[in-house]
Amino acid sequence: MVLAFSASAAFACDTPVSVCATGKASSLALIQKGRPAAVYIDANANPAVRHAADSLRGDLARVGGGEAVKLDDLSKANGPVVILGVLGQSPVIDGLVKAGKLKVEDLQGQWEGFRQVVVERPAPNIPRALVIVGSDRRGAVFGAYDLSERIGVSPWVWWADVPVTRKSDLFLTAGARADHPRVKYRGFFINDENPAFSGWTKAKFGGVNSKAYAHVFELMLRLKGNYLWPAMWAPKAFNDDDPQSKVIADEMGVVMGSSHHEPMTRAQDEWHRNKDKGVTGGRWDYTTNAENLRTFWRGGIERMMSKGDGTPYESVVTVGMRGDGDEPMAEGAATQLLEKIVADQRQIIADVTGKPADQTPQIWALYKEVQDYYDHGMRVPDDVTLLFADDNWGQIRRLPVAGKDKLPRAGGYGVYYHFDYVGGPRNYKWINTNQVAKVWQQMDLAYQREARNLWIVNVGDIKPMEYPLSFFLRMAWNPEAMTPKALAAFPRDWAGETFGPALGGEIGEALSEYETLASRRKPELIDQDTFPLGPDNGAGPLDGGEFGDIVERWRALDAKVAAIKTKLRPDQQDAYYQLVEYPVTAFANLHEMYYATAWNRRLSARNDARANVFADKVEAAFKRDTDLTAQYHALNGGKWDGMMNQVHMSYVIWNDPTQQTMPSVARVSADTPPEKLKAKVVFARSGATDPNLVTVEAAKFDRAVGGKGLSWTVVPRLGHGEAVLALPQGRASTTAADGVRLEYGVQVPRSGPATVRLALAPTLDATGGDGIKIGISIDDGPMQVVKSDLIPTPGAASRPEQAAWIEAVKNHVHTVEARFPDVSAGRHVVKVWRLDDNAVLETVSVDLR
Repeated sequence: MVLAFSASAAFACDTPVSVCATGKASSLALIQKGRPAAVYIDANANPAVRHAADSLRGDLARVGGGEAVKLDDLSKANGPVVILGVLGQSPVIDGLVKAGKLKVEDLQGQWEGFRQVVVERPAPNIPRALVIVGSDRRGAVFGAYDLSERIGVSPWVWWADVPVTRKSDLFLTAGARADHPRVKYRGFFINDENPAFSGWTKAKFGGVNSKAYAHVFELMLRLKGNYLWPAMWAPKAFNDDDPQSKVIADEMGVVMGSSHHEPMTRAQDEWHRNKDKGVTGGRWDYTTNAENLRTFWRGGIERMMSKGDGTPYESVVTVGMRGDGDEPMAEGAATQLLEKIVADQRQIIADVTGKPADQTPQIWALYKEVQDYYDHGMRVPDDVTLLFADDNWGQIRRLPVAGKDKLPRAGGYGVYYHFDYVGGPRNYKWINTNQVAKVWQQMDLAYQREARNLWIVNVGDIKPMEYPLSFFLRMAWNPEAMTPKALAAFPRDWAGETFGPALGGEIGEALSEYETLASRRKPELIDQDTFPLGPDNGAGPLDGGEFGDIVERWRALDAKVAAIKTKLRPDQQDAYYQLVEYPVTAFANLHEMYYATAWNRRLSARNDARANVFADKVEAAFKRDTDLTAQYHALNGGKWDGMMNQVHMSYVIWNDPTQQTMPSVARVSADTPPEKLKAKVVFARSGATDPNLVTVEAAKFDRAVGGKGLSWTVVPRLGHGEAVLALPQGRASTTAADGVRLEYGVQVPRSGPATVRLALAPTLDATGGDGIKIGISIDDGPMQVVKSDLIPTPGAASRPEQAAWIEAVKNHVHTVEARFPDVSAGRHVVKVWRLDDNAVLETVSVDLR
């Protein structure tokens, strides 16, 4: 049974175990006159189930207003009950199964599955109960949090202050519903966390410790994730800084890992601690310091096994090795050496756990240059999950290929994705600039290509990535349910769940427009020279050009967000500021600052007094940036003080400046003639278009021809607007003979040579080949094959493909083109042919200039 949830459907009452505002004779009264049902768990239930039960009781109280009684003896029940437990571990649930009151055959042996069933007369004194049964402990946990979300408690109730709407009566329809995840491990990585997350946790909790992580773990579980890479920028070390952190993670049911370059549960900073003991602090080099490294790694696994009952603190162990500090290993490091490292690590795992290594989950992260080792033939045992990665900018570099990579593998494949990054061509850490449609396109590709064992995303400071993280983990739970239709509905649904269905459509559209604008170019990459102004009209009206057009879109969005705010309840204002208003207003303000800087510099260069107006605007925008951040930090009594402290302006190199700096401005002096000093700023957009450039949006095709099981699909809000791609993804290459193509009718104004240019959303050849091939033809002429070949680079470009990648990730678009030497004037049909997978088309242009 596939389940999808949206706020608009939450109270539809037309499916089994629906949440309804009114009841029927067969309904269960979950909350009645403000009094919630009691919550029962077995006295010896797993700690993770106990945590979830306590959360569910708290959530029922949030919604109903009254206390949800905690039971461990059903004979004491008085009225409706929620029974929560694990199949095979709960005598009450197992008794209901034996009595034929609970059918759970589909749960047996399932990973993290749950079933919610309204059961009649589960005990003589209980007329009706909701039984939430998990196939394992996390299955029960997710079943509980699923109910919490469906009664109106957002996963972001603590992390974004999303209020809960009181409901005096809530009922559940009769029947049963079930669900389970399709991706085994699903989680996020807190990274690049200085100064924001680090400073915030230090002020609120005394550090990045178990008190802070308890909130992180609950968020993870409410989002139906199960796997965390903890914050690790020096001098942090999850297990060493606060030993209770791993205890609480295990008790709550969260699987811990360590980042792609931290093997054997050891944080990077641990290698630089306790140097006086003769193990750590030496060379991070297996050729010269193997014994000390093995001792160090053994300590990590011994700590994982230190629970005392012979079972580990639940973990996925990272194996392999990169250079110290997330750098490449020494040049020339041989594949043979890395294979030995992994073999030695697995021997340590087997020795310490007392079990074969394949009984401890492991990953090998194919990040940056480590992927090259894999592509050059390095292999690890079949049970180790191979974790592919994106290029740090949202384009997955490599995925399994049938016939080239082993399929299936016991450990399977996974993906490490980024919403935040520190590195070239520019850090981006401040604010959400991710498009959920792009995330969908790439992760759908990953799922179709069998990367299904582990998905993890770098979320920086967690905030302000609430929206894309919600999408990532919802899709990870069930990629098959995240169809293009569900993707299109997600902004509305998420906004409706967060702020109520009445405003879901408006807020969802604002979030979608924000994504489109914010992903166009990240704030750290914007300055006064990023976008062109219009032509210089001397003393006449100012033409903002492309820069002005972009600013106008931001202004319109900012005004829309302000208008929506007036419709919200007072208790929704803090959440709205965090999730919608601050990202929009602060990013719009940044554009205003640089737009004014561009005009100030153009006008002051010719002693035009209008430059002074823009100097004032720059200063005002710079101050407003500070004020907006201060407003964020003052929310809810200063709860989030420090969380928006990432530097986000006036970059000059890839790394962030040490502080916020206003762009320099110039003023025209007072000795300028008075009539010039009084000149007013007037804008007038010429709007002139070049008839020799014809551009058509990809979604406005005249004909779409499918074939080989493929069909063309328009995906809204992907790239700079709408995009088109062939679905399903992950299919083999096609040829011109297969006929899979799009056709565009264009009117060519004059005869002569023409260039057909395709604007594409950036993607990489994830097959390990030499680029993504696309065909272009005009009318019935021969097809030309063009290739999108982008190659990521950690530094300066040394090849054209690397230079193209840098420009593509900066501008969130990549163009390819074909030259046609003789095109006659008149009507023509441009045909774009699907040859390779993972090509995402945004616009088609015919250029006769």
